[in-house]
Amino acid sequence: MEAMASRIVVGMSGGVDSSVAAALLVERGFDVVGVTMRVWPGAGDDATKRFGACCGSEAVDDARRVARTLGIPYYVLNMEAEFERAVVDRFADEYRRGRTPVPCVACNADLKFGSLLARARAWDARGVATGHYARVTRDEATGRYLLWRGRDARKDQSDFLWPLTQSQLAAAHFPVGDLDKTDVRAYARRLGLATADKPESQEICFVPDDDYRGFLRRRDPSLFQPGPIVDADGAVLGTHAGVAAYTIGQRKGLGLTAGAPLYVVDIDAETNRVRVGASADLERDRLTATDVNFIACEPPREPLRVQARIRHGHRPAPAAVRARGDGAAEVVFDEPQRAITPGQSVVWYRDDLVLGGGVISR
Repeated sequence: MEAMASRIVVGMSGGVDSSVAAALLVERGFDVVGVTMRVWPGAGDDATKRFGACCGSEAVDDARRVARTLGIPYYVLNMEAEFERAVVDRFADEYRRGRTPVPCVACNADLKFGSLLARARAWDARGVATGHYARVTRDEATGRYLLWRGRDARKDQSDFLWPLTQSQLAAAHFPVGDLDKTDVRAYARRLGLATADKPESQEICFVPDDDYRGFLRRRDPSLFQPGPIVDADGAVLGTHAGVAAYTIGQRKGLGLTAGAPLYVVDIDAETNRVRVGASADLERDRLTATDVNFIACEPPREPLRVQARIRHGHRPAPAAVRARGDGAAEVVFDEPQRAITPGQSVVWYRDDLVLGGGVISR
């Protein structure tokens, strides 16, 4: 039984999942403090245009109403500078390198379970809770904290949490991880929470119109220097609009006329070239990952059998992973996978257990 006085800080996004996470912890007797990380510009800026309802002033209003219903204290923390540095700058830098990043991964590791966790500990809190669909347990035999997929496979978000360290996982709480989304909404309705029927947002929070190219163009026009589109032999087929405008597997928007469909198969930021090819050219049976984090075990020197996921929504595929000893790992799939994309996360599983993950480099 958890101590009644244990304090937990809940990151409240203004959505139903984090609202129910807070409600469940209150129900379990924790001393709950609700916070929203203000990552958008302050007064005088049009935050709604730049950030949208998912994490702007509307989110604060909804989170505050939920906190009032639950009878918990609620605060808004100014984390704009940290978010800019850890998430937005990194997002633009990755596109500058011809890669396709996952900004939520950096936000979880560096902000929610980084900066926010540090502040929570200063408030004598035992940890931070969020509305992620994932689970954490502790292996009593080894003392290692384990990350698991959310019980609702359709909403599982474990692939956004793979960088969390053992100390971060020890302080991480995911109260909705054992629930289905329908149960979460039903629970919110029973409590009369303002967010019970609030629609979900699928957009990147700092790109509210879902136009990441427009966002990057406004931020750094140098990311859109035209260059050649070439085939496998290096023959120039056309001109691209800048490497930041493309991702591996892209077919539309190439402006090419050919007898068969062409896809982006490689982006070389150093030479400012985009290479295209046939659908079959997207198939690869191996990748190298960097910044790897093994959660459930030590980095394996011998090939370890896993199911590997190369992007959110990708069905994990049988593979073998081996650590290289330089913070990198090699993943070899039993069958070729389509459009393995540098900058995306590769996460390896054993059933629902998250063994670890890394960033696809090539």
